[in-house]
Amino acid sequence: MADLFPPAAELTASGRPVLLPSEIECSILSAVDLECDEIPSFPLLKSGIIILTTHRIVWISDSTNSSNSAVAVPLAAVNHIFSSKKSIKSMFSSPRVRFQVSFRSGGGLRSAVVTIVIRGKGDHEVFVSKFWENWRAKAWENDDNNNNTKGSSSSSASGPSSTGSGGFYSSEGTVRMVGVSGILRKEQEMWENTDKSLQEAFQDLNALMSKAKEMVTLAEKMRQKLLSSHSGATNDDEVASKEEIQDWLLSVGIISPVTKESAGALYHQQLSRQLADFVRTPLDIAGGMISVIDIYCLFNRARGTELISPDDLLLACSLWEKIDVPVMLRKFDSGVMVIQSKSYSDDEVLARIRTLVSKPDALQFGISASDAARTLGIAPAMAKEHLLTAESKGVLCRDVSPEGFRFYINLFPEINSEDLYLVKNYTMYATWIKAVTANRPR
Repeated sequence: MADLFPPAAELTASGRPVLLPSEIECSILSAVDLECDEIPSFPLLKSGIIILTTHRIVWISDSTNSSNSAVAVPLAAVNHIFSSKKSIKSMFSSPRVRFQVSFRSGGGLRSAVVTIVIRGKGDHEVFVSKFWENWRAKAWENDDNNNNTKGSSSSSASGPSSTGSGGFYSSEGTVRMVGVSGILRKEQEMWENTDKSLQEAFQDLNALMSKAKEMVTLAEKMRQKLLSSHSGATNDDEVASKEEIQDWLLSVGIISPVTKESAGALYHQQLSRQLADFVRTPLDIAGGMISVIDIYCLFNRARGTELISPDDLLLACSLWEKIDVPVMLRKFDSGVMVIQSKSYSDDEVLARIRTLVSKPDALQFGISASDAARTLGIAPAMAKEHLLTAESKGVLCRDVSPEGFRFYINLFPEINSEDLYLVKNYTMYATWIKAVTANRPR
């Protein structure tokens, strides 16, 4: 059976590609076809989004009528990139990028030419330039070398040395430098190695970003472990430690943030999808709802130097209505905007507020936004919005005084307008009368 080429690519919940370790996005184009006449089983890939990374070419379906599908062509499989020939015909047709790939089929190795047809308005020259640059850089080989080095370093370190530490010859067979000259030579080699390490670390920002990618992966594993191991924790010290580590995980950062340079005309669309993936962790910690201001601070902190404006954030959030993501932007009547999960239930919050205002002290003195914030575990500003929503639904009544807003359980539906003194047993009205008269002096 022939191997399927190109292989399928894994996507996130928002439709963005799941990046490989140390993989970085470089360029994004829209309205792109991927064609190959030499492979009969090659799928029909029309009018999609193509994302060039340091490791792959990822094609994602942009169709709104069906679920997103994606394929990926590893740059390691590319043998040759054909130079485009400029002609009068090419000036009036869609730009094309042709490259040759090798893949296994039927137990053997065969090659074919794949064509990228760019029908959109993106800067295809920048895409082609970065395609050449990433293919020549061969970042995937660095990953393989690092894995091989990690595997062999433990065995070589534990194995016996061919010569003693005080021998005249080194392990490479060269004469060991001894005395003052040996010390000077050793110092010189140390400085040369240090200088080489510094040059390798700072000559390419992608190398630094690849290290950050490893930290992000490690942080995600730690977060999953925390959520699974501390789900039933009751110790105050354990809960506090969990919250501290979760706050630290939020500050780790995004390894490959969407930028205007890489995404071009698709900047806000891809930013919207990346933001939808990012807010899942803060929403889980906050209980399903978080203010837009908090997300703006967390998202910019995670992006590092690639900051975005408030207008870009709001525009990215507004695009969630057009794509299938599990989050949404919500605006309260007061104008406060929050981001919430689509599975978030207002009925559950109302039930908790009803339980809070039904307590004896709350029946007598009411509750404030701060009281509700402590119970719900959210900010007082958001707690006030929930209380106002409960008031609009007839659950609460409010009292405005110089001390601020205080909310009480709404007893008016239980009062009979024809007999105001009629009190039915086992009603909230009867419970309120008992709570108010309990502390009254006799």
